[in-house]
Amino acid sequence: MTVHVSTLRNGMRIVSDSMESVETVSVGVWVEVGTRHEHPDVNGISHLLEHMAFKGTRRRSAREIAEEIETVGGHLNAYTSRENTAYYAKVLKEDLPLAIDVLADILQHATMDPDELSRERAVIVQEIMQTNDTPDDVIFDHFQEVAFPNQALGRPVLGQAERIQNLPRETIIDFMQSNYSAPRMIVAAAGKLDHEELVSLAEKAFIDLPEKDKLTYEAAQYSGGQFRESRDIEQAHIVLGFEGIPYESPEFYAASTFSNLFGGGMSSRLFQEIREKRGLVYSIYSFVSCYHDSGIFGIYAGTGEDEAKELIPVICNEIKNITNGIKENEIDRARAQLKSATLMSLESTSSRCEQLARQLMIFKRPLPVDEIVEKIESVTKSDVQNAAHTLTNGKATFAALGRIAKVEKFSTLENMLKH
Repeated sequence: MTVHVSTLRNGMRIVSDSMESVETVSVGVWVEVGTRHEHPDVNGISHLLEHMAFKGTRRRSAREIAEEIETVGGHLNAYTSRENTAYYAKVLKEDLPLAIDVLADILQHATMDPDELSRERAVIVQEIMQTNDTPDDVIFDHFQEVAFPNQALGRPVLGQAERIQNLPRETIIDFMQSNYSAPRMIVAAAGKLDHEELVSLAEKAFIDLPEKDKLTYEAAQYSGGQFRESRDIEQAHIVLGFEGIPYESPEFYAASTFSNLFGGGMSSRLFQEIREKRGLVYSIYSFVSCYHDSGIFGIYAGTGEDEAKELIPVICNEIKNITNGIKENEIDRARAQLKSATLMSLESTSSRCEQLARQLMIFKRPLPVDEIVEKIESVTKSDVQNAAHTLTNGKATFAALGRIAKVEKFSTLENMLKH
């Protein structure tokens, strides 16, 4: 077995996967804190903190943080999601100690320099503006907000520009000290490494973390509804969806199989019917987004103003038909795609590293590949039909942005979806 898990005395978990055939290591720290753990008045603070962690520590300037990793040919990055924040690096195997040292430094000793903070606020405001100017990005924020209104799970990861500009430095420091604690953090690594060495490095480096372990968040309450915004752009961007399932749902693999056969590739129903047969879109796909206690199933399409009127009824008709006529060969193809995606991801140290962290956060243990493959292969036609029914019933969530004058009214859309 190449996967090992250890827990340090302070509660931090260490997980690694040794890959003898490579010469690199991907290593990161995943923090179980994200947008859904923010109060409304500090929305966006997790993302701002992710930026500020790289802007200088007691030992390193912002430039030195970047240069130390890049001088040895590695790279360093981070991201914020609704349920966690990740900081990660990829380096040659001999530079693992440096990567751990830099990650530990930025996560324990960030100084939140006022000048750097002022500059980074401006950078994030530009990022927010760029996202708002990218309709096929911002449409998902509107969709999420309609699905989960007036709650943290529905708020944007980036936050709002005005709020970011006015978040006090002390509030950011307090948020980090209150939420970046050892039991909520996982060091995950994959590549040419020794697990015991990784544990030793982490034990020596992460010595200044608080050990409290009280993380609270409001339960997800799916609502549904609609968002519409007319913009003078070339296309109409549309997302239609329903309440989904949490990660630990027994229907997880069946739901993934269903989404794959419905809109997961060029052979999927949506792609074949709507793009290939009718030529109504350039881009269309379905997706399943899972959280600890809820989820979303959705369909995205980008289409022209004239095509929009025809598109919605066709999508609704495909949704209605999916629960009645799923074929075995469709399920076989979807299972094969999921299986191959799982196995192909094992060839990447970065993918293995992230998978380990996510599995430990969600399931409290790494999932053996054989177990995942077995669960995919055991999905039956009945399982997929039941998952399709689960994911396409109930109140719809609809978001439309762009040239939407000919897009159906929400009430009409809901009537179209009735089985």
